[in-house]
Amino acid sequence: MATEIERKFKVSDISIIDTLAGERLTQGYLSHDKNATVRIRTTGDTAWLTIKGKTVGATRSEFEYPIPLADARQMLTELCGAGVIDKTRYQLPQGDLCWEIDVFHGDNDGLIVAEIELPSEGTSFEKPAWLGEEVTGDSRYYNSALSTTPYKNWP
Repeated sequence: MATEIERKFKVSDISIIDTLAGERLTQGYLSHDKNATVRIRTTGDTAWLTIKGKTVGATRSEFEYPIPLADARQMLTELCGAGVIDKTRYQLPQGDLCWEIDVFHGDNDGLIVAEIELPSEGTSFEKPAWLGEEVTGDSRYYNSALSTTPYKNWP
């Protein structure tokens, strides 16, 4: 079974991305169910359908499949509604691991988070000085939640 183990943090020093090349991502949700979210994502000329299970701790099931770009664009337009996420992702390798830093645009402008995928929940990793507060268990920071309750609407 495919599993994703991920920890998520706010970014306290955005200058970390100054020398990195980013990749623009667009994603929308076909399902927001807490037990199974279904996402469409595009970047450049590629697209994926991703199904994620319920998060327990920092772990959840994840299944991802490439799909035709034209199909993804149509689904984003016709099936995902107004809550499409727009962000730029930067990757920063750290040993055998890699930080993914997401800078959100549009309704989530101003939100910057970093995620690290781990081989197990017990895997230790160095927390760089540019990291802020950990938000792994805070569902407001899930991309599926940001598509329905964007950062601009937070109190």
